[in-house]
Amino acid sequence: MAIEQPATRPANPRFSSGPCAKPPAFSLDKLSDAPLGRSHRAAVGKAKLKAAIEGTREVLGIPADYKIGIVPASDTGAVEMAMWNLLGERKVEMLAWESFGAGWVTDAVKQLKLDAEVKEAPYGEIVDLSTVDTDNDVVFTWNGTTSGARVPNGDWIKADRQGLTICDATSAAFAQRLPWDKLDVTTFSWQKVLGGEAAHGMIILSPRAVERLESYTPAWPLPKIFRLTKGGKLIDGIFEGATINTPSMLAVEDYLLALDWARSVGGLEGLRERAYANLAAVQSFVAENDWLAFLVDDPAIRSNTSVCLKFTDERITDGAAFAKAIVKRLDTEGVAYDIGAYRDAPAGLRIWCGGTVEAADVATLMPWIKWAFEAEIDALSEAA
Repeated sequence: MAIEQPATRPANPRFSSGPCAKPPAFSLDKLSDAPLGRSHRAAVGKAKLKAAIEGTREVLGIPADYKIGIVPASDTGAVEMAMWNLLGERKVEMLAWESFGAGWVTDAVKQLKLDAEVKEAPYGEIVDLSTVDTDNDVVFTWNGTTSGARVPNGDWIKADRQGLTICDATSAAFAQRLPWDKLDVTTFSWQKVLGGEAAHGMIILSPRAVERLESYTPAWPLPKIFRLTKGGKLIDGIFEGATINTPSMLAVEDYLLALDWARSVGGLEGLRERAYANLAAVQSFVAENDWLAFLVDDPAIRSNTSVCLKFTDERITDGAAFAKAIVKRLDTEGVAYDIGAYRDAPAGLRIWCGGTVEAADVATLMPWIKWAFEAEIDALSEAA
């Protein structure tokens, strides 16, 4: 039986969780000021890189005494850089509730072979933060990109802690308030909430993290691409725009454009409001359709960016195949691209709701999900 399609389609079907949708104001011709074919160490290149650093500080409200650096290999490179440089001075607690956090656990335990206490929670939950001792170093993901579960706040982190907090904030930055006084190392990439291009990471260091860097030398060798100090002192140039390796000036220009757009919508608070409006559109739909549910039951830890959903209908016997078929239908119709759950996550959908996505597009997508669901259920009935 043919299932009637919704009358309207999202104007922008891009709901990928990384790289994410470009800002609504984006067009390629707006990148014409990029200093292509010029050295990133020329005055024009240095100025652009410095503008990217200080624009990040402005929009995110990062304290003036925190260091901000542009580093290679996206958020992954930034997290690895922090772990290889800073860990090993004391015991570390590794917190994981999704695949990327689990990857940091593997690095700490199997690669660095640290004195690590691992605390894990299943997809859709987070660990009991009251059990975390921040006199140890702590590595955690603020917002689980592959699970949709996030830290609700920084209250569990002591102001007078002895350890360092290393926070992977790649799908939280520019969408959620980050308590800078509780975070010693914070990382993210341009390709997430602001819809920038891939391959560039950001690392943000508190004065406490800088002190550790200058007073502690890890037992293992560091490749050049990871080195943040020279002769026991921080390499300040990294945090002034003198990047460790050659950045893409086209990607830098794209990030500067995204920062300008972020300012135009009210900065961090405007971006948060846009993300929450997108989440609200999903929540309203889920509340009216009992065959669909959030992977994260608790609204207090539910992401407003990487929104993960699961199908609950009892007629579905193969959840992975069913979800894959839904994703294929929506992709074929050109109404939603790249919304399948992450490969290691429970079967379902993952809809990016960060600020570069329009609430009208999210609201328009939801009836299409219902159309695809009913069409697949109908197909199951015919096959039975």
